[in-house]
Amino acid sequence: MSTAKAFKRDILIAVDDSENARRAVTYVGQMLEGLPDVRATLLHIIPLPEEDYFATDEERERWLRRHEERMAQLLEDYRQVLIGHGFAPENVDVRAYQRNCPSMATCILEERDHRAYGTIVVGRKGLSRSEEFLFGSISSKIVSYARNCTVWVVE
Repeated sequence: MSTAKAFKRDILIAVDDSENARRAVTYVGQMLEGLPDVRATLLHIIPLPEEDYFATDEERERWLRRHEERMAQLLEDYRQVLIGHGFAPENVDVRAYQRNCPSMATCILEERDHRAYGTIVVGRKGLSRSEEFLFGSISSKIVSYARNCTVWVVE
């Protein structure tokens, strides 16, 4: 089997509105610039707030709508970064959806399993060792639990 055929060309890039996520998108663009037929999906999961977090359902819906609008713009910005690095526009997909997640890492891994991506890319939040021990880290959990794929953690 040739190396080119062994390389699974579907990449899942989990993003949020952090600088680390932007660096991860830029890194993917730079690393894979010029490779034909690489497909990337930019994924943002909107964690559903607890029912009692907002005073009214209308307030909750307004918050979700504002968050979705902000993330739609951000995902389009990230999409343009990849296109600017030579990705074909039809090979860059964006996905944002609301989800009640036990952890963000679990939701990202479920998305990876659902669509069988060959690579997961995440930005590292830069937690200290003690913070990571206490709270966990999305990137650490993904590295620990991901199977049958490559994981890139961009700092």
